[in-house]
Amino acid sequence: MKTYFFLLLAFCIMAVSFKTGSHIVTGKVTSAADGSPLPGVNVTVKGQPSIGTVTNQEGTYRLSLPDGNQTLVFSFIGFVAQEIKTGSRTVINVALAPAEQSLAEIVRTEHDQSVQGNRSRQAFTQSIAPALPYAPEAPIQYNTEEYEAIHENIFLEATKNALSTFSIDVDAASYSNIRRFINQGQMPPKDAVRIEELVNYFHYDYPQPQEEVPFSMHTELSSCPWNTDHQLLKIGLKGKEIPTADLPPSNLVFLIDVSGSMQDPNKLPLLKSSFRLLTNQLRAEDRVAMVVYAGASGEVLPSTPGSEKEKIMQALDQLEAGGSTAGGEGIALAYQIARQNFQEGGNNRVILATDGDFNVGPSSNAAMERLIEEKREHGIFLTVLGFGTGNYKDSKMELLADKGNGNYAYIDNIEEAKKVIVQEFGGTLFTIAKDVKIQVEFNPAKVKAYRLVGYENRALKNEDFHNDRKDAGELGSGHTVTALYEIIPAGKDSPEDPLHPVDELKYQQQEINPQAYQSQELMTLKLRYKQPDSNTSQLITQAVLDQAIALAQASDDFRFAAAVAGFGMLLRDSEFKGDLTYDDVVAMAKAARGEDEEGYRLEFIRMVESCNLMASK
Repeated sequence: MKTYFFLLLAFCIMAVSFKTGSHIVTGKVTSAADGSPLPGVNVTVKGQPSIGTVTNQEGTYRLSLPDGNQTLVFSFIGFVAQEIKTGSRTVINVALAPAEQSLAEIVRTEHDQSVQGNRSRQAFTQSIAPALPYAPEAPIQYNTEEYEAIHENIFLEATKNALSTFSIDVDAASYSNIRRFINQGQMPPKDAVRIEELVNYFHYDYPQPQEEVPFSMHTELSSCPWNTDHQLLKIGLKGKEIPTADLPPSNLVFLIDVSGSMQDPNKLPLLKSSFRLLTNQLRAEDRVAMVVYAGASGEVLPSTPGSEKEKIMQALDQLEAGGSTAGGEGIALAYQIARQNFQEGGNNRVILATDGDFNVGPSSNAAMERLIEEKREHGIFLTVLGFGTGNYKDSKMELLADKGNGNYAYIDNIEEAKKVIVQEFGGTLFTIAKDVKIQVEFNPAKVKAYRLVGYENRALKNEDFHNDRKDAGELGSGHTVTALYEIIPAGKDSPEDPLHPVDELKYQQQEINPQAYQSQELMTLKLRYKQPDSNTSQLITQAVLDQAIALAQASDDFRFAAAVAGFGMLLRDSEFKGDLTYDDVVAMAKAARGEDEEGYRLEFIRMVESCNLMASK
């Protein structure tokens, strides 16, 4: 009997010792060129995209890994990626080589391999031709990504177009989406580049709002970096920051696409990891329901308190991809469940996660627009999280968020999910002002012409500013919004001015008020907004003086925002970019990097450098 007991005990000890667990790996990533630390390096487990981290400001990282011989992938734009097997090591330091020399070698190697591969295929086909009725070909991989066409804003004369009106845009999906292209060694499609979303990816140091107004306004005027004869005006809004503990309770519905197109690792697996992060942020007073859709839709989790995180996680873990995509049906069901659990005075929101490739039921952009406009009338907001590549429907995702009183983010890796869902939790999920519109009236005695940089898809008619039924953008807790105007000052008469002539009017005259010449005002800035539970807008008006400062004395935020806008103009090959180059953008961004605690600005600089390499091939 004793012998049997000791044998059983030994077996249990062996079983425990062989049980799969986890261990911690730490290390530091540096540049092989000069030994400097590299913050913002992606550290992931090969084949398991949900496990990963990024290096901090000192270039160090800490990662919890499943036991076993894993392969870590270290990748950073502008550097050659490395793959390292962990074995039993707990400390792994890495030196990444700059990509410039390797890029040329890669291009040459791929060309050589392509030529050799063509020769090999020709020889193989010729050798088997007598035995086959035709030569086999590899299946073609189609790219069906869709982007809304962007027609760049032009210069407008202030005497004939004194008013400029647009909806705010806090979305930043365009930035992470073009980062995905650049990290894959490709230049992004021009219409994927929405300049205002690039600029608004970054936070700027605007003052906190005072009293009862939900946001503050800030302006700054200086020289335009890409045309020194012009001026650049920066308008900044800052949403009131509300501590998480003081936020109203949430009634959330996770609406998750589990169709067959979501099988890739950067789709449903990354989506599930992202929603786990979100689940960990929930409080006991928050509630979550879960709806999925493929060929049909269904509720897989009834409204559940945020304290029951394990139950929510289990529902996520059981999701698998397969079938067609009845997105419209899923949206209708999600809004229905949100209404059933509606919380008065709370945050009622549907969170849609998909690649946007709807193919069953209502699926056209027009049909989806009508569906969402109907649903938003019930006080339910919408957050859209985009995933995936190849069949990604950016145009549909942007439309849904725009028409659904919501916001839109593209999740290309787990760190972006952390930024959107954890670090910007309040801004992403809690609206403090809705239907926020900006209208600027320029003083023609000071401004000859102006151009709004970006916001093409957010333009409004001047009459829309006073129309409370006209939808506009939403502002979340702690969010910042930045807009830039390029201005041709009055008196700057040059044949090179990029102005399109407009005929003089036959039946009326356009005259400048004589008092405008005596005024020091450059423009008047007007904003309209509604409280989240109101249908009546409130007006804020502020005069902006003509007080330009030298570009060298402008704030870091001003110069960095200008660098990001300039980068967007280069990616779009804008007719207004002047002589601006990628090197100019890099120099400007480096000089204006500021504190950059999270390393996002440094990542931007590396991304521009990578584009410079690709553009110079």
